[in-house]
Amino acid sequence: MPTAMSRFTIHDDLSAPEGSLPVIKGALASAGQLPNLIGVLAGSPAALRGYARMRNELRRGVLDQPTKERISIAVAEHFHSGPEVKLHARVARSLGVGMDEVRAARRFSSDDPRQDVLLRYVGHLLQKRSQPPAALQEEALELGWTEEALLEAIAFASIEVFSALVNIAGDVPIDGSSEESRQLRAA
Repeated sequence: MPTAMSRFTIHDDLSAPEGSLPVIKGALASAGQLPNLIGVLAGSPAALRGYARMRNELRRGVLDQPTKERISIAVAEHFHSGPEVKLHARVARSLGVGMDEVRAARRFSSDDPRQDVLLRYVGHLLQKRSQPPAALQEEALELGWTEEALLEAIAFASIEVFSALVNIAGDVPIDGSSEESRQLRAA
């Protein structure tokens, strides 16, 4: 069976430019295996560092991980980024998000009214490419989201847009599907 190939080189700690090595080594230390997206981004140390810094800062924000995974699923689906949809659905499930909620998130919705309004808010920005209606923002605030949370949701969606665009542009394979290709390139 042929191994999936990316249009971009999927670097590892042996092939990456020197400027990418600190981020790659950190990712390997924490995850054990280098995600293909990180391997691709390693081709541009500036892009990789920017991605890693923004993602790291958003880890310290007010949004919980299940909420961020719902946003990730919605954005990945919006951009038809199969690797990201699968990755974030798997992570969401491991965090206790049910299959019905994963399916709903793919449509920028949720059965939970609080999650639903946040997903609709982000969805409006991406789907309509316009300012969300004032009533939608008021509804989000009434349901307990703060302006800080709304701004973080926008920031988090933007990094997921970046991830999806890289995956699409590079036809980046789902993690684990190109290990053989990576080893061959490193040889």
